[in-house]
Amino acid sequence: MLNNQGRPTQAGEAGAATHNTFTGNRGLQIEEALLFEVGRAETTGVDFPAPPAVKSRLGGLARDAAIGLVGLSEPETMRHYVRLSQKNYGIDSGLFPLGSCTMKHNPRLNEKMARLPGFGDVHPLQPLSTVKGALELMEELGRWLKVLTGMPAVALSTKAGAHGELCGMMAIKAAIAARGEQDTRTVVLVPDSAHGTNPATAALIGFTIKTVPARADGTVDPAAVAALTGPDTAAIMLTNPNTCGLFEKDVVAIAEAVHAAGGYFYCDGANFNAIVGKARPGELGVDAMHINLHKTFSTPHGGGGPGAGPVVLSERLAAFAPVPYTVVTADGVRLVEDAAENGSFGRITAFHGQMGMYVRALSFMLSHGADGLRQASEDAVLNANYIRAGLSDLMSQPFGDRACMHEVLFDDSWLKDTGVTTLDFAKAMIDEGYHPMTMYFPLVVHGAMLIEPTESESKASLDLFIMTLRDLAFAAKRGDSERFSGAPYLAPRRRLDETRAARAPVLRWTPPKPLSLAAE
Repeated sequence: MLNNQGRPTQAGEAGAATHNTFTGNRGLQIEEALLFEVGRAETTGVDFPAPPAVKSRLGGLARDAAIGLVGLSEPETMRHYVRLSQKNYGIDSGLFPLGSCTMKHNPRLNEKMARLPGFGDVHPLQPLSTVKGALELMEELGRWLKVLTGMPAVALSTKAGAHGELCGMMAIKAAIAARGEQDTRTVVLVPDSAHGTNPATAALIGFTIKTVPARADGTVDPAAVAALTGPDTAAIMLTNPNTCGLFEKDVVAIAEAVHAAGGYFYCDGANFNAIVGKARPGELGVDAMHINLHKTFSTPHGGGGPGAGPVVLSERLAAFAPVPYTVVTADGVRLVEDAAENGSFGRITAFHGQMGMYVRALSFMLSHGADGLRQASEDAVLNANYIRAGLSDLMSQPFGDRACMHEVLFDDSWLKDTGVTTLDFAKAMIDEGYHPMTMYFPLVVHGAMLIEPTESESKASLDLFIMTLRDLAFAAKRGDSERFSGAPYLAPRRRLDETRAARAPVLRWTPPKPLSLAAE
């Protein structure tokens, strides 16, 4: 028997796309309504005593109508969120091939450590005398980051990648001001393949952006960088490995060109997980680099809560690191919170950062060791190249069939004349049980499909993924357009008008109009 896509029907799949049920449920895939449709605004799930009368201090800001939130019982609430979680795709569900995002397995050992008393319940307003263990952990984490990057200083307090970029660029701006060149060094060079946060960060703090074009091979030419530098050059912001999944082989020459002009080298460390234990950015000429702890050292994309984006700094910038930071004294580890103790540009966040991610990252480092971290990088690169080799005869690569780093980049030229777009292909992956890869990024590649398997996936997992994409590629090439045009067919919700949803989002639920009853 063939299903609606012309393929052999799997067990339990017969009629899945056309068979309607009274409840809207499909077996154990439970249809879930909005809370406003399930609950009742006039009741609550818990009885509260009447609040005591108080004199309002809200004045004209006092609410003059009911808030309109619905009340649910505990079972209703629990079922709602459990059912929603079952509709979500996570790294514990299967391979998560988002490129440039590093969605890899988060070892449960890390979670156990992060929940230990003294870490899981630590509060940023506790007296420092009561958190000596936490400070020692921060100092040890910083030591590992400095050794792995070959940099002498680290700022731990930043909360994520873009926040780390801001920190690094603010340190650069402070260093330029200390030289009395704040009015002349105003230009930041940014490759056209960079993460969008790079130019946004530089512009946010007052710099002007100059774009550095990529070479035909997807990398940056040091000659092009040198041609754009001058007395106005403040810095370059370069991602390495870059967002095309390639190592910038001329990175040292690029650093030398920027330094010769008196500028600084900021490296976007979002892809550090590809080179940990293999290359140290400090030895490549980098002055500042953020590290996504929640990507390189386990927890995928801040999956344990807020992310963390520590910034390592060269000797040229170490004195400008933001407070707070840890130092080792004769009495143990101390937290420096006064910017006047050095040339710090000040405080970039209220507290010290995200303790949960500190614990997870250090747990990952200690459990792997130096050799294990290096192997993780090697395995991430190996897995990406395994996917590249398994698909390169069917799917086109914008920079030729060449080895990649931790992620492999395809474009949509192989889909020409098929009537299938990158978006169609990605939506069809959902029907096959996979989260789509990153689409249409980097912007320098038309119809980009960026795939990052990470080191977490087994050969069996990669083989199934490759064969699934091969099957989809063959279907597209033979003209099976129906399989793609309406995909996903088997997801809880069908394809949205994404452009309309982005431009005219419906942000408030309104009750449906009551249906009129037919006359007796």
